[in-house]
Amino acid sequence: MKPARISKILAQSIAEEIGFEIGDSIVSINGMQPRDLIDYQFLCSDEYLELEVIDKYGKNHLLEIEKDYDENLGLEFEDALFDGLIQCNNKCPFCFIDQQPDGKRESLYLKDDDYRLSFLYGSYLTLTNLTTREWNRIEQMRLSPLYVSVHATEPDIRIRLLKNQRAGEIKQNLAWFQEKRLQVHAQVVVCPNINDGKHLETTLNDLFSFHQGEIPAVISAAVVPVGLTKFRPQEDELIPVSREKAKEVIKQVQALQDKFREKCGSTFAWLADEWFLIAQEDLPPESHYEDYPQIGNGVGSIRQFLKEFETIANENLPAKIAQPQEYTWIVGNAVETAFQPLVAKLNQVENLNVNLVALNSDYWGQEITVTGLITGQDLLAKLPEKKLTKKILLPSVMLKHDEAKFLDDVTIAELEEKLHVKVIPVNGIKELMEVVSEPV
Repeated sequence: MKPARISKILAQSIAEEIGFEIGDSIVSINGMQPRDLIDYQFLCSDEYLELEVIDKYGKNHLLEIEKDYDENLGLEFEDALFDGLIQCNNKCPFCFIDQQPDGKRESLYLKDDDYRLSFLYGSYLTLTNLTTREWNRIEQMRLSPLYVSVHATEPDIRIRLLKNQRAGEIKQNLAWFQEKRLQVHAQVVVCPNINDGKHLETTLNDLFSFHQGEIPAVISAAVVPVGLTKFRPQEDELIPVSREKAKEVIKQVQALQDKFREKCGSTFAWLADEWFLIAQEDLPPESHYEDYPQIGNGVGSIRQFLKEFETIANENLPAKIAQPQEYTWIVGNAVETAFQPLVAKLNQVENLNVNLVALNSDYWGQEITVTGLITGQDLLAKLPEKKLTKKILLPSVMLKHDEAKFLDDVTIAELEEKLHVKVIPVNGIKELMEVVSEPV
């Protein structure tokens, strides 16, 4: 257990008024040492707080604070977990962590299977490594919803996929959530010839059986195609999803969606956008996605992006910019067709020219690649073949969240030096608009 080290102090907050500094650490709150951000938020909800703090110079302090109930102190921390990450104890052959090359930064090899990160940030866990203490904490603190990688509800199939005997208890796990009136979002990663076909139908029907009552235990389910890289173990028995398999799964799941909507008024089981890209079929209309319950799994993310682009463009895109500007916009080839209308919209602006370059990733060995998996090595290998402008727009989803570095550790500075271009990372549509549109 480590003290909670402060990384940011919000302006005009209690913490700023008291004089907290970045690098200070909280040891305890009202005599309790927080394990994680969940404990911190719970303990800080009281009106009276007694904080034990170690400042950035190593000196101990005892602070007393009176505030309104539930008022935020205004602190952010280097990590959400103060007692370390609960790592995965499964050996799923399709795990992306095991499908990476050796020798990269250590954080890329951490196998997160932590229920706290699931609650806080929507990351998926398997429930196979929870102790009685952790199950009790989930119940007592009402940590809901969680996000659960199910993959299969038949015990033998799930054990085969996760390589863990406890994986076969998934239906008992879901029954526990149902009994405690807690909820989960589920995901199923489809691996051809293992959990597809009749097994996929069984899984989705089983999950739907927990979508009953005033508080359904399973709120939604996402169906996602397995993603494979050239670095995966050769004996993993996995095969890529073909166009024919994608069409088969789409047809199968859409038939189940019709049944689910008839019974409960909701689609319930959702197909990730990747299925339609692989099958080379049109995406469902925006109205299909209800309130986007599985957006984190790429279900409706393209439609949502297109809608957001249209809204922001209508409000912020000028008819003309002052000086002629040219940009190359880099994306993964998974969205190439969908993004063509966006480029056409940008190029309607007088003096603006945006050229879309869509790439796959030879680094990972994938024919169809989402934007976030394009690496620096892919750009260095493929962009010299393209007709580039002097300014490149690069979605920040390709980069490490706190550093200008790609998944393969190539940096923005290296890219600029070797390609002789200016690279402009853009975080979202609004930032993209701000970069390309300078009104007269």
